Amino acid sequence: MTITAQKFQADVLAWYDQHGRKHLPWQEQISAYSVWVSEIMLQQTQVSTVIPYYRRFMQRFATVQQLAAAPLDDVLHHWTGLGYYARARNLHRSAEIVVERYEGCFPGDLDALIDLPGIGRSTAGAIRSIAFQQPAAILDGNVKRVLARYAAIDGWPGRSAPLKKLWALAEDLAPESRTADFSQAMMDLGATLCTPDPDCQRCPVKPGCKAFAEDNPRAYPGKKPKKSLPIKHSCFLMIRNPQGAFLLQRNPPLGLWGGLWVFPQCASPELIDETCANLGVDATATEVLPVARHTFSHFHLDYRAVRIEAQLEQPHGVRDGQDHRWYDPDNPEKLGMPAPVVALFDRQ
Repeated sequence: MTITAQKFQADVLAWYDQHGRKHLPWQEQISAYSVWVSEIMLQQTQVSTVIPYYRRFMQRFATVQQLAAAPLDDVLHHWTGLGYYARARNLHRSAEIVVERYEGCFPGDLDALIDLPGIGRSTAGAIRSIAFQQPAAILDGNVKRVLARYAAIDGWPGRSAPLKKLWALAEDLAPESRTADFSQAMMDLGATLCTPDPDCQRCPVKPGCKAFAEDNPRAYPGKKPKKSLPIKHSCFLMIRNPQGAFLLQRNPPLGLWGGLWVFPQCASPELIDETCANLGVDATATEVLPVARHTFSHFHLDYRAVRIEAQLEQPHGVRDGQDHRWYDPDNPEKLGMPAPVVALFDRQ
């Protein structure tokens, strides 16, 4: 360990002792399970958004055994609104593996952790350093920003060359002791001071920061190359039967909104009648609502909700089954649904 690394660690830990966040819900009773769930939720999601989801999730799935035993629909239901639903599916599958392979006890080995679905190098480092208090580097988005500025590492961290440099620096700076406090301190530093609009004057590592010395911290890390997002179009068919229930169908496990319950869809209003006929539904009244937009990381989805009052055509009308369900919003079931579907029900 270099003298620079020792000073960096000491300065960061001294700042954390005075200013760090120590009362987040996942810090109340630290375990490998609580660290894992919180780290997965915090991917692509801010702390303020995660807190209520985390509390509800842990109230329902208090242990990895309870999570493993739960139906996937129940897990997705508690994830509704957080987005990036593959995270929830991976949580559920990893919980099953931890119970089956490790008798409900998380492994502390980095390679074994990374072998679990949805756990990458940084999440494994967080579990090892925080829950097991063993040396390990972390490199989430906040830490990437801190280190890119501290060492003036050029380039977008999504590319291999700058990412390799960041990992090398993270591992060089990771301490042998107080590993949990240091990992939390680095995340806090990026979340509260070394933000996209940094507060350099209060930063504990300002004296050694190359970006600060250059008077150009906002130049680091490099920005992701901009590209225009393509636009896809769809109609959400809100088919309601005479009893007031809406027809939902479950998406395939993989792909967009994998495993979630959604309204039947078609590409354009011209295909509404054909789609209803294929579902065994006789549309008696139709109302096409204005276009709304939902943005994913890689495209925009412009969709029209179509309210359809319907009778079932006998004998081929849709019945409840593995992939179709009549859902009564007045007596809701615990089903995983994407945010646009939930919002449309809320507006009923």
